[in-house]
Amino acid sequence: MTNLTDHTTGLLRAWADDLAAWRIPEAIMAAVDESPWVLPTEVFSRRADRHLADPAGPSHVHAIAALPDGGSVIDVGAAGGAASLPLAPRMTRLTAIDTHRPLLEDLTRRAAPLGLELTTVHGCWPDVAGDVPTADIVVCHHVLYNVADLAPFVTALTTHARRRVIVEITARHPLTELNPYWREFHDLHRPTGPTADQVVELLQSLGIPAKADRRTRPPAAEYRSFTTLVDVTRRRLCLPPHRAEDVAAALRRHGITEDEPPDLGSSGRDLVTIWWPGTAP
Repeated sequence: MTNLTDHTTGLLRAWADDLAAWRIPEAIMAAVDESPWVLPTEVFSRRADRHLADPAGPSHVHAIAALPDGGSVIDVGAAGGAASLPLAPRMTRLTAIDTHRPLLEDLTRRAAPLGLELTTVHGCWPDVAGDVPTADIVVCHHVLYNVADLAPFVTALTTHARRRVIVEITARHPLTELNPYWREFHDLHRPTGPTADQVVELLQSLGIPAKADRRTRPPAAEYRSFTTLVDVTRRRLCLPPHRAEDVAAALRRHGITEDEPPDLGSSGRDLVTIWWPGTAP
C-alpha cells in the first residue's frame, strides 16, 4: 500500500514487531529435534464438528446477515471449515484456502454431504488471491496473528468480498496461555502482545470502517485425551519426550483438567469478531 500516514506506518510496525518478539531463542530450539510450531489438526477438526452441530456466536451471525440465499463464500485459513461450513444452508459455492493440505482434505470430507460447489486452494493469502474469484462474503478465523504484513493481507480480503469481511481472532495472542510454562521450564519471559484491539485500530487507520464484537466461548475439550494435550504442549515448549510427566504435572498445577483438555495455543476463551464492508463490484 502507498501513501500511508506516519501513524498508520507506526501501527503496522508495532504489530510486526510484537509478532517478531514471539521467536523462540535459537539455543532453546537447538536443544530438541522436534519443531515447536505444532499444527494440531485434531483441534481444528473438533472445532469444525462443534460449529456444524451448533452454529452460534457473533461471527456466524454477521456472516449469515450478509450472505444472500445461494450465496458464495471465501474462507481464508479455512482449516477444518469451522467458519464456513455452518453457512451451508445459505451458500452454494465455497472457496477454501489453507497452507496445510491435510486440513483441506479434512474440510473436503466434511463438506461432501452438504451439496456445495467446493474449490480448495493450497497456498498462502494474499499470494494466491489473484487466482481466487470474488465472493459475497469473506471469512477469516484465527489467522491474523500469523500475519506480520497486515496491510496487503486485509486489503486482499476487502477487495474479494462483495458484501462483507468477517474476521475472528482471540482477544490476545494465541500463545499467551503458555507464558507461565515458559517461565517455569526455561526461565523465559514471553511477550503478551499483540492484541485484537490493535487490529481494530490498525484497520480504522487504514480507512477500513471496522466494527468489533466480543464474546467468551464455553469451555470444551479440544483434544480427545489429556495425553495428547501433554504431548503437544511439551513440543511447543521445546522439551524432550522424557519431560512429558513434568509437563503433565505443571498442567495439573495450573488447573487443567484431564476430562476437558484445552488447546493452550488458543489463548483462552475470549474471542473478538471484526467485520467491515467489502469493496468488490
